[in-house]
Amino acid sequence: MTTGGDDELAVLRARVAALESEAAARPPAPVHHRVRSFFSALLIVIGCVLAPLSLVAAWTADLLGNTDRYVATVAPLASDADVQAAVATRVTNVVMEHINLTDLLEGVAPEQRPVLEKALGKLGNSLEGAVGSFVHDKTQQVVASGTFQNIWNDANRAVHTSLDRALTGNDNGAVKINQNTVTLDLAPVVDQVKQKLVDSGLTVAGKIPEVHTDFTLVQADDIGKAKTGFALLEKMGFWLPVIAVVFVAGGVLLATHRRRSLVAAALGVVAGVLVLGIGLTVFRTVYLNALPNGVSPAAAGSVYDILIRYLRTSVRMVAVLGVVVALAAWLSGPGKYATLVRGVWHSGIGAARTTADHAGFRTGPVGPFVGRYRRWIIWALVALAILVYVLWSYPTGWVVVGLVLALLFAFAVTEFLAEEPEGPEKPEDQERRPVEPPPVTSG
Repeated sequence: MTTGGDDELAVLRARVAALESEAAARPPAPVHHRVRSFFSALLIVIGCVLAPLSLVAAWTADLLGNTDRYVATVAPLASDADVQAAVATRVTNVVMEHINLTDLLEGVAPEQRPVLEKALGKLGNSLEGAVGSFVHDKTQQVVASGTFQNIWNDANRAVHTSLDRALTGNDNGAVKINQNTVTLDLAPVVDQVKQKLVDSGLTVAGKIPEVHTDFTLVQADDIGKAKTGFALLEKMGFWLPVIAVVFVAGGVLLATHRRRSLVAAALGVVAGVLVLGIGLTVFRTVYLNALPNGVSPAAAGSVYDILIRYLRTSVRMVAVLGVVVALAAWLSGPGKYATLVRGVWHSGIGAARTTADHAGFRTGPVGPFVGRYRRWIIWALVALAILVYVLWSYPTGWVVVGLVLALLFAFAVTEFLAEEPEGPEKPEDQERRPVEPPPVTSG
């Protein structure tokens, strides 16, 4: 008895030794690929950092490289109350500098001129203020009319190339950089005001020579240094977003836990563009506080808001898109709450299908077809949504939300219509099917 027990114990020990040697010879399981994870995280971080820069590059290239886009961007400024007030004040001051009040006496009889000059001298600043108010009213009428809208659009279209040159290194053109300021010549507006004054009876305004005065579009202390940055961003407007996407995608594909990395990458992009959005708001305050005397802060704020409005739209759009991608990746995972959400989704659609079946709704051959190719249909719908997004001119956050809702509705319809096609029974199904007892026959 003892010998048999010792033999069994020896066999067990030999078996354990064999298993231990086999485990020692086997290479360790790669639980954590540190090098792979490091480069994956590095690529994702670089992509997230490039995301806000790519938005700025695309905005710069679009603003400076597309005349129609630039004109459409700045066109609302012509009807902005703050810009109109600033232009009216600037033009009024220039016109008043060229109006000699004594010239108003030209039409008075020579014998009455000394008396009238003496009376006007007593009025002093009152007369100048009255004439200035009259000129300002006529100027305000000009800048509030459709004429100013046409002048503004035509001038910006004509000088778009000059603006491009001014911000990328060449200062020639109607838009020029003077002492770190990008200015627009208002000579056509002055001409319209002169004609308006002459038509209103102030004929002395017809003697005003051709006057060139500047309206500040952009004011920055380091705009000279920014020329190189503008030029680089304009050239990288297309490629930098592509590079950012490639870095993020490469990092996700290289990761050991791709779904988790995709969620982190999407949220990282969201964080990056939100930092850009906050930076634009903070820089607006800094920019307005640094304006020199003589520049209207309200008008400068309107110009700033208009120029970056599409950049802000892009920030919101990318933020919404990143949240959508992160949610989609999370909901497709094995997590507890993700599984619960998917269960509620399928239960709701199943309940709707059951109700439709009871009401006599039949899908015919469509149901089995959709059920057979359901996976391909889903991927085709996703590809269609991506294609629409890519081809959409300047998509916004609401466009992303609309596409997601449309895609979810298409998924729901697909799930509702899908039916398992009837076919030959599989062997494993036959094995799982319970065996029915033979029928009982009466003897």
